[in-house]
Amino acid sequence: MNILVVGAGGQIGAELIPHLQGLYGQDNIIATDLKAENVERLKESSRALVLDALDLESYKEIISKYKINRIYNLAALLSAVGETKPQIAWQINMGALVNALELAREYKCSIFTPSSIGVFGHSTPQDNTPQDTVMRPNTIYGVCKVSGELLSDYYFSRFGVDARSVRFPGIISNGCLPGGGTTDYAVEVFYEILKTQKYSCPIPANTYMDMLYMPDAIKACTDLMDCDPSKLRHRNSFNITAMSFSPTQLFAQIKKHVPNAEFSFNPDPVKTEISASWPNSMDDSCAREEWGWNPSWDLESMTKDMLEKIALKLS
Repeated sequence: MNILVVGAGGQIGAELIPHLQGLYGQDNIIATDLKAENVERLKESSRALVLDALDLESYKEIISKYKINRIYNLAALLSAVGETKPQIAWQINMGALVNALELAREYKCSIFTPSSIGVFGHSTPQDNTPQDTVMRPNTIYGVCKVSGELLSDYYFSRFGVDARSVRFPGIISNGCLPGGGTTDYAVEVFYEILKTQKYSCPIPANTYMDMLYMPDAIKACTDLMDCDPSKLRHRNSFNITAMSFSPTQLFAQIKKHVPNAEFSFNPDPVKTEISASWPNSMDDSCAREEWGWNPSWDLESMTKDMLEKIALKLS
């Protein structure tokens, strides 16, 4: 198994690479990123190359040279940033996916592309959101993700491309800082509280959103791709979640460990609107039934681990 990770310098890629290396061997994983500084960092522990995912010929050369069997397409502009640059978001998010799917078809690769809770909108049932439901997003990020799910299913049904995906909720990580998503507050707060014991939250106090701790997110990426395809009734894309909480609930957990922590709220209009359109909680029973999805982390255990790991980083 030779695996190409595109957009490996981001929040997911930074932790997916060592996980893949542990499963398939260090020399079988090729990490790529658009930014040279990210590639230099990746080179410290992996085989890494600069790649613009919109450059089809360069992309093709890497797949051919390294005899790639599987692609993890992580290149994307996230939700909050995407609202400031909608045309660029469409160009990057859909352009990278189209190239990945076309090359997967040509070279007989399997492909994983993360989708998102951003596919849902105000008309979607907000509580226990079903696997198959209305998807009318109100962000360019969500529009790209819905389009990506449909396009990936088309490549599967039309060309037999083994395309699979999960709808990630907010991902909480102590490794790499997030890069412009609506759920970023759930990572930022740990750094600010440990640095200053104060945090001003850009999300309204009682807004619920689904979340995953990074170890569960990474495991989902590989568990889905390694499962028997005959068991999959869905492919693009599975609801997955581990916990749903509001900022108020997260901050209450943090205060158990940092009693002097102070929290305030200064909602950002764009993030407030986006978060209000996303589910309060998702039904992930299809993922559990079809490929054995079973998260290990909850709010309490995640909070304790985040505080411990980030405190070490900052010391």
